Amino acid sequence: MPSCCVVSCTKRSTNNPGLKFYNIPAGSHPFHKNRRDLWLRAIKRDKWSEAEIKNARICGSHFISGKASMDFDSPDFVPSIFPDKRRENSSSNTKKKMERYDRKRKRDANKSHHTPKNAKRKLDVETIPNITNSEEPSVEQPSRTEGAPEFIPKAQFDEMKLLYDRLHTDHTNLTQDFLALRKENEELKKKLGMLTFGYNSVTVDNERLKFFTGLTSLTVFVWLVNILKRNILLVSQKMSVEDHLLLVLIKLRLGISNRDIAYRFQIPVSTVSRTLRTCLPVLSAVLKPLIKWPSKEAVQENMPVAFKRKFCKCRCVIDCMEICIDRPTHLTARAQTWSSYKHNHTVKYLVGVTPAGAISFLSPGWGGSVSDKQITVESGFLDLVEEGDEVLADRGFLFGDELAAHGATLKIPFFTKGVKQMSAQDDDSSRQLSRVCFHVEKVIGRWKRFRILQSIIPISQADLLDDIVIVCGGLTNLCPGVI
Repeated sequence: MPSCCVVSCTKRSTNNPGLKFYNIPAGSHPFHKNRRDLWLRAIKRDKWSEAEIKNARICGSHFISGKASMDFDSPDFVPSIFPDKRRENSSSNTKKKMERYDRKRKRDANKSHHTPKNAKRKLDVETIPNITNSEEPSVEQPSRTEGAPEFIPKAQFDEMKLLYDRLHTDHTNLTQDFLALRKENEELKKKLGMLTFGYNSVTVDNERLKFFTGLTSLTVFVWLVNILKRNILLVSQKMSVEDHLLLVLIKLRLGISNRDIAYRFQIPVSTVSRTLRTCLPVLSAVLKPLIKWPSKEAVQENMPVAFKRKFCKCRCVIDCMEICIDRPTHLTARAQTWSSYKHNHTVKYLVGVTPAGAISFLSPGWGGSVSDKQITVESGFLDLVEEGDEVLADRGFLFGDELAAHGATLKIPFFTKGVKQMSAQDDDSSRQLSRVCFHVEKVIGRWKRFRILQSIIPISQADLLDDIVIVCGGLTNLCPGVI
């Protein structure tokens, strides 16, 4: 709770919340010492000790503008307003003193600038600002009884002015250097972020983004990030949500090991595994609606020209895809997952693709020993087929009778085994069928660009395989069509 130390001033900070209080200048520099002496003489406290000066405060009402100034030319360089109650009640005395002061100034103007050492003059407090603004400060000593400040000699004033200008120039230069260094620091941080593997370095351009994630647009990446922010807790506080998603997409796109990813992101291998198990189910739930069985009208509206000639009623083209896994330790699992076609342990999926080139059906994973017919019948595919539909497939899908029960037709290439000569009509149909199925194989080939589908999945990650296949299929549908 500071209070003003000026004689007869009773102002406190509690009674005047908007009033500012200033410390008496301190410091060992001649500039500060001289200013402190001027202040002490102005408030009639020139005999104070250092402890008293340290705790003293002067309110802003003793300055013309209400606040102290560091400018030599300002009248508020020294406090100059000291109201006297006796003078307030006696306006006639004030007028006489003003007249006497004016006469004295006129006499001094006609005399030399030097005055005797013992000369004194009494100044009215209200005239001090006019004197401090004079072009040539006087060297006369003020009267202690009147409380007027001591005027600085011109030589000393010029020296202080020069010092002030020098300090002001140094301050300006330091400010410019600081701004330049801050800008340079921001640029270096940006370059460091580019050198460190992560979201900032991968999203520099679309080519790099497509290589690492398989996405052709940063907009899709941002959309997936916003979904993860609302549905997962960060596995590692050192990584952002963007880096969590990037880790999962790199795993799917490049099919590299968890240790390789850990080295890239400079995190433990266990963190990579926990991130995959946290993010993959969420991404699978989000992208699964993109693998949608379209209506017959939608298929007809988007039917390519190659299908309209011979297969205008085609609803979809089906095929099976097998993903290799490590050898299971359980004997029953070994028997169920062994594929005589791949000569390896696999998990098989039934895939349906529309004529326009979108993945429209994806079955759960089955053991590699299951036949194509069994997985087609038991996966729920037949429940989606409507009367009058045509389904195109390879020779291994022998479920024409089951489709006929639903009013649909199966189109497969003609068998050449045991046939010496095919008819021209059968040969033309087989050629037309192979031609349109080639477009669908391009879609499956794009899907398999997610190299995790071509790698050997460890047994520890086999339970995530359904989510992996769904995420890869949903991301494939987000890419531009191939037909």
